[in-house]
Amino acid sequence: MTASLLVRHIPAFPHSALADLSSAPPWALTAQAGDIVRRLLDRSTRDFCVTDEVAVHRSARIEPGAVLKGPLVVGPRCFIGHGATLRGGAWLEEACTIGPGAELKASFLFAGTALAHFNFVGESVIGRGVNLEAGAVIANHRNEWPGATVAFRHDGLTVDTGCPKFGALVGDGARLGANAVVAPGAILAPGTVVPRLGLVDHGLAPHLR
Repeated sequence: MTASLLVRHIPAFPHSALADLSSAPPWALTAQAGDIVRRLLDRSTRDFCVTDEVAVHRSARIEPGAVLKGPLVVGPRCFIGHGATLRGGAWLEEACTIGPGAELKASFLFAGTALAHFNFVGESVIGRGVNLEAGAVIANHRNEWPGATVAFRHDGLTVDTGCPKFGALVGDGARLGANAVVAPGAILAPGTVVPRLGLVDHGLAPHLR
């Protein structure tokens, strides 16, 4: 089940810079985000400006006040707004937007995806053309179950990631409304619409696994 998740939800995955990871479950990518992004840094071309493990394409636009912490790859025509923070190993394919005050951690964003502003996305793989309205959050840690790994239900099956942190795999074209919350451990099908103030929670408490 896990081996085909990335390709089923992000059809362009096998044609991307992450193609060699197509058979991995998404939580394996996010758990190794730092190492994976460092490998991608080594492939950066002369079209990127590389400083302190941060590679920014020359066509990308970074506003003053944004915080960029390596390892990080910001692809062509991306936009990073003021007050945004990218950290923990992040990769933006192309034409992605990280709006003012948004935070992205240990995550992979495919082309055309946008975090509008004041969002948090942690340990997630986000497909093409996904949009998060203001304040929408993809959480990565189960604060209510200290010490537990992230586990959830998907297609009637129990999935225990074995990871203390994992946010979501979000399929192409999904939409999260303003102030919506995706709890840790979720798989959103392509085209999913989460309403404003909506909650997606597929998580399992330790005693239910």
